[in-house]
Amino acid sequence: MLDKARQLLQEIYGFDEFRSGQLEVIENVLDGKDSLAIMPTGGGKSICYQIPALIFEGITIVISPLISLMKDQVDALTELGIPATFLNSTLSLQEMNERLRSASNGEYKLVYVAPERFQTEEIFYLMQAIKVSVIAIDEAHCISQWGHDFRPSYLSLCETIQHFSYRPTILALTATATPVVSSDILHLLNIEEENYVNTGFVRDNLAFQVVKGQERNRYLLDYLKINEGQSGIIYASTRKEVERIFELLQSKKIPAGKYHGGMKETERNEWQEKFLYDEITVMVATNAFGMGIDKSNVRFVIHYQIPKNIEAYYQEAGRAGRDGLPSDAILLFSPQDVQIQYYFVEQSDMDDEHKKLEYTKVREMAQYASTQVCLQCYIVHYFGDECKECGQCSNCLDEREAMDITKDTQKVLSCVKRMGETFGKSMVMKVLTGSKDQKVKHWKFEELSTYGLMNAMPQKEVTQLIDYLTAEKYLTPTDGQYPLLKITEKGALVLKGKSSVTRKQAQKAHKVAIDDRLFDRLREIRKGLATLQKVPPYVIFSDETLRQMCQLMPQTENQLLSVKGVGENKLEKYGSVFLEALKEENSTI
Repeated sequence: MLDKARQLLQEIYGFDEFRSGQLEVIENVLDGKDSLAIMPTGGGKSICYQIPALIFEGITIVISPLISLMKDQVDALTELGIPATFLNSTLSLQEMNERLRSASNGEYKLVYVAPERFQTEEIFYLMQAIKVSVIAIDEAHCISQWGHDFRPSYLSLCETIQHFSYRPTILALTATATPVVSSDILHLLNIEEENYVNTGFVRDNLAFQVVKGQERNRYLLDYLKINEGQSGIIYASTRKEVERIFELLQSKKIPAGKYHGGMKETERNEWQEKFLYDEITVMVATNAFGMGIDKSNVRFVIHYQIPKNIEAYYQEAGRAGRDGLPSDAILLFSPQDVQIQYYFVEQSDMDDEHKKLEYTKVREMAQYASTQVCLQCYIVHYFGDECKECGQCSNCLDEREAMDITKDTQKVLSCVKRMGETFGKSMVMKVLTGSKDQKVKHWKFEELSTYGLMNAMPQKEVTQLIDYLTAEKYLTPTDGQYPLLKITEKGALVLKGKSSVTRKQAQKAHKVAIDDRLFDRLREIRKGLATLQKVPPYVIFSDETLRQMCQLMPQTENQLLSVKGVGENKLEKYGSVFLEALKEENSTI
């Protein structure tokens, strides 16, 4: 049967060989083994059940969470000449009965149904009328209560499957599942550990980037200008923010659409169709948009605000570059956005145990924005896997010099220790900076030897340092909405002087007024270079680097090298043109 599978792959899909993991999963299914397959978005999960469906007698039922996904899949299969249909709430009673009758007569090989629909009398009737060879459960992470998108209807279908008079082969598939979620899926579906296929979580073609400390609207418009004509998605956390960004793009004549739960279904569908058919290039949306959108040429996904957790982020970012071509996954980070996600958790109807878990996941997402390790590795490690540094994320490409911050780290860790490891980062920051806050006085923390130890540093920078030490696992927060900081074993080694800590230096705050006219001129030069290089402007130099040029006014190559963000490579490529502008400006002073 494997020979038949290879033949179908070539004849129907036009591929000469299977992607990683596909053949192993198909072999399990053809042998009648229930299986769980975890493959990255764009990794070819659908072929794992479509080819067995063509080989087996009877039909394959595919459990799919969204109507748009069903329609897209069925349309694609129809184009390939594979008989398929879907059963969902968009159909009239007459259409539903006609499709059920056709399916019972063996006219389809694949039938897509929603998890809610799966437990109805119609499906029970279909199961009795014709042999169902395979049940494929897409987005299987929805089964687990510990998954990022748990749906009770998915959990119920596990119980329904257990009560069948005969048992079809079960294939569960997902792109995002932590070890805990994977284990839960295996347990709930009674899948043997040996039939768990995980091809890894690495997306080689995605360049992950975190942008912070810059004006987001300006960055977004610069990016869209440089990437004019490219297809992309911009995610925001709230409907109000989606509307604001959409209006901003409209005012700049950028062909954009919008999608959120507050819109009428017909309006959402119209924008979605325009996006799928390239009538507009940019979609501004909440996380309600995207699951199941099989648009392969999305070149970038920008998160204007952080999503609720890393699973959601990786799934949403993974909608870029499904065709395997280089694409961007960009997070525009601002610390206050964390509070939006905390609010969503607080307002949810989850029990306290699940709320604590979700608060922890929000913090892990925020730590992603603070870490200086490879961003791809950070995500892959979260899912319990290993990877090599990607060499293309904003951290891997960061040319700033790593500075020794061991002494400052020891100050922070010592303060946490002397406060009994029973307070959060806000209180630790206040003690270190010598705050006169009433709570500091109440706990008599002004008597600690660490009180005011870092009073020369702005409170914001101390908070950022604590975030960095947490992201790098020198500190660990407890669960809940108001986490307490604890020192890890890694942190204890630093405190004892047995290990050192480095950090790429953040740009310093500027006290001297900046000449806006010069800054705008340097931005124009940067934009021209970025256009020639076909990269976003910040890749040439960040706004902070340009502002420091305006402040320091370097006149020689050595002086320009002293500007943070200017390395040897960039000096060689871009130094002369910026020096020329700075020298001209200096001659007019």
